[in-house]
Amino acid sequence: MDKCAYRDAVKMVADTSEVRLRVRDRYVVQITPAFHCSGIWPRSAAHWPPPHLPWPNPNLVAEVKTEGFDLMSRESIYMKDKQSAAEGDAWVVSFHQAETMLLLGGCRRKCLSILRTLRDKHLDLPGRPIENYHMKTLLLYECEKHAREPEWDETCLGDRINGILLQLISCLQNRRCPHYFVPTLDLFRGKSASSMDAAAKQAWRILRELLTNSRSLEKL
Repeated sequence: MDKCAYRDAVKMVADTSEVRLRVRDRYVVQITPAFHCSGIWPRSAAHWPPPHLPWPNPNLVAEVKTEGFDLMSRESIYMKDKQSAAEGDAWVVSFHQAETMLLLGGCRRKCLSILRTLRDKHLDLPGRPIENYHMKTLLLYECEKHAREPEWDETCLGDRINGILLQLISCLQNRRCPHYFVPTLDLFRGKSASSMDAAAKQAWRILRELLTNSRSLEKL
């Protein structure tokens, strides 16, 4: 492809925090500036993990904190404020690598995959009250509640899914889902009450089916 053809094929849309490439008016690739900060841990998450919890173990905590975090030039919907600086003038802390490390072992990754499938097939509702990140967050809290590795054997998978759905319903009814590393951040911020009510009802339907039919997870 020569330079003129490439220029016609790719249109760039930019703002102060990210770049989007539109290729042949069909595909959009978003590029977000980011920096990896290894060997340090953000002050906003300095309290993590809470004392006296058996999970994660001290060695894993040390590995996670050494891995560090990412800073992404992107505005967070959870921190929007009418009195804040100009739109786009923000750096968001991402804990993606930390979350990945914490979810290794046992059936944790399989559990996350099933939760994402449930969300995509049954909980992708108007207003998007439930995102995949909510599911990952509640899975991390479930890991704290069930700290013993035998509790993450595949034979316990159904119990872990049910427990996370119960957490989800409680969060929806209470209108709050705290971020795992920074619990002062509410992941339901900006979601409408009506959309959360509809999601809670649908989550109850799924949970009842799972509790009353031992083979329902295969069908869902």
